[in-house]
Amino acid sequence: MSQSKTRADWHRLAAGLRYETGHFIDGEHVAGRGARFAVVNPASAEPLCEVAYGTAADIDVAVASGRRAFASGSWRCMAPRDRLDVLTRLAALIDENTERFALLDTLVMGKPIRDMLAVDIPQSSLTFRYFAELSDKVEGTVTATAVDAFHYTLREPLGVVGCIVPWNFPLMMTAWKIAPALAAGNSVVLKPAENSPLSALLLAELFVEAGGPAGVLNVVNGSGLDAGAPLALHNDVAKISFTGSTATGKKMLQYSAQSNMKRVSLECGGKSPQVFLADLEDLDRAVTYAINGIFLTAGESCSAGSRLLVDKRIAGDFAARFIELGRDAYRAGDPLDPETNLGPLVSARQHAKVVGYIATGRDEGAKLEFGGDVPDRPGYYLNPALFTRVRNDMKIAQEEIFGPVAALIEVDGLDDALRIANDTIYGLAASVWTSDLRAAHAAVRGLEAGVIYVNCFDHGDPTQPFLGHKQSGQGGDKCLEGLLSYTQTKSAWIHLGR
Repeated sequence: MSQSKTRADWHRLAAGLRYETGHFIDGEHVAGRGARFAVVNPASAEPLCEVAYGTAADIDVAVASGRRAFASGSWRCMAPRDRLDVLTRLAALIDENTERFALLDTLVMGKPIRDMLAVDIPQSSLTFRYFAELSDKVEGTVTATAVDAFHYTLREPLGVVGCIVPWNFPLMMTAWKIAPALAAGNSVVLKPAENSPLSALLLAELFVEAGGPAGVLNVVNGSGLDAGAPLALHNDVAKISFTGSTATGKKMLQYSAQSNMKRVSLECGGKSPQVFLADLEDLDRAVTYAINGIFLTAGESCSAGSRLLVDKRIAGDFAARFIELGRDAYRAGDPLDPETNLGPLVSARQHAKVVGYIATGRDEGAKLEFGGDVPDRPGYYLNPALFTRVRNDMKIAQEEIFGPVAALIEVDGLDDALRIANDTIYGLAASVWTSDLRAAHAAVRGLEAGVIYVNCFDHGDPTQPFLGHKQSGQGGDKCLEGLLSYTQTKSAWIHLGR
């Protein structure tokens, strides 16, 4: 039914939407102890609502709630199959509330409603189903020892886990963090992004509705400084799982050292290269993936394929097709219109930052082939841009822009492409396009990134680890390994002799 709704239908639903604007602590919505802050609709640049602004005191209350729940064993000691049932019911409730979730995230960060319906919501419910099914798949070991001893290991939940998520995929990134943490038996304190807190509050409410015990999942809104840092510094938090900028990720490591040496999992920035070799099979298909890889979600993605490393033998044809197919592929429009595929950037600050990079690219000598201008409409919109004649030492090739800006760099074969691809502080995602199986394997081994795509980009499912190398982070999300990262191993040696 959601897929058949019109722009007018979505606006009518948005007009009647109810917002929860407090924190969610100990199983209920609470007003909070501090001030309130405005959540802005980036499509209009107008305030949407005001939300409780969390402080260290609110974090203390939420962590204490998580600790009580963990100590009680209401979730930690629940039979794994029963946890599976709760998380499966939560996945079903996400699907049942598709329209509400779609509106909440579209209104706060400008993501087109079509993307919420096609990607974010189905992937979020799938994530909960996947990790629900892993709840009873966490195994220990029995080792070979002397006959007078019995030794085994078991994996146990860590305790209270702090999860800090970004604004670009508010619901989906929350699912990636909290689903494995909950499946492993932990309590969670979630700090959503300041720009996009609303879907997290609904999700926490639905967790309790699904049968989750009070206190197991808590949500505190607020800024990174006043809520995120106290969470990361808290001595009763056993782990921080963070997705965001590399600069803030480094602070998470410092906070761990300054507090209780809590575990830290980081998924940070990226400057992902897409390598297009001269022998690629289908130029139009490759160009289409290149366009979508950087312009989808207005380029506001850590893994966006922003660097196009194209073999010089096909660079002219590639650029011509990119211009022809990409110039009008993404058109700014109302995010609540199902026909819109390009929404605004999330904030005035982010908009100014990306516009600044457009100017920098020109100043550095790159050629702006199209885009980079601001549409004549309210909101924080920017038309997608393609730069050619880019050198890898330019700022637009080295720094994470987090906007719809593609940089085309000519390369001379695979070895040159790998050298340039790896000449960055980041290592999140990368792709290679080739019809040569040996070249594909060489690229997979040679590219310094956590996720490699061959003849595609941004494909995957929950079984696929999503992780960064170098300054793109450590640890990772999704997959069984992601769940195990929310556990700790205990070794038990039982003496059987006298």
